[in-house]
Amino acid sequence: MRALITGGSKGIGRAVALRLARSGDDVLINYNSDFTAAEATAAEVTAAGGRARLVQADACSLDGISELAAETRSTLGELDLLVHCAVTAYGGSALAAPEADLRDSVEKNGLSFLWLVRACKDLLTTGSSAIFLSSGGASRAVPNYAPLGIAKSLAEGIVRYLAAEMAPHGVRVNAVSAAAVDTAALRAMMPGGVAEQFLATSAKRNPSGRALEPADVAGAIMALASEDAVMIQGQIVRVDGGLGLL
Repeated sequence: MRALITGGSKGIGRAVALRLARSGDDVLINYNSDFTAAEATAAEVTAAGGRARLVQADACSLDGISELAAETRSTLGELDLLVHCAVTAYGGSALAAPEADLRDSVEKNGLSFLWLVRACKDLLTTGSSAIFLSSGGASRAVPNYAPLGIAKSLAEGIVRYLAAEMAPHGVRVNAVSAAAVDTAALRAMMPGGVAEQFLATSAKRNPSGRALEPADVAGAIMALASEDAVMIQGQIVRVDGGLGLL
């Protein structure tokens, strides 16, 4: 499998890269600024049997997406899997967050998935998948999460429209919506110990008896990308251990 993972050096993106490594797949790992983390992830992928390549670009910007598509075209030629995990963290409330932050978040965390799929459209072949990483904050109000939650809600709508347009070409477009996972982005939006408290509360309330791990979300992404999911189109798959049932 030939895969591009935006935001692939850390958190859930890293977990997806490591899952792909098990099958000896070609993994293009995108990162924005943390070369140390990206290099470490690439080394782990290689050690696990995969073939890792690194590409630095801001996958939440138009210029960065153009660079990514060009690099993917020259190194992989085609894509079997495109996973958009890259995120630009913006915290705040709907009423108080700066207007500039809200506009930027909608562009970077919502519309970026549309721009990415459009840029990589010619690389996605019959049987391939494009998957957006969403979150529970797209469908319910999470404290200090409004700019990001609103943007991810927009992206979930984009998933449905893209699925309808890409399905005739044999390409699947879906999203995985994850409950709270301990990531750098979450901690950036919930500083000062708030993230720890939020994660602990989520784990305590979860019917499955534990917190969600990056590997749990990566497993769902891989399942959606498998041949067994060939007729799953335009869906938002919840991965939360049953937390959303309460």
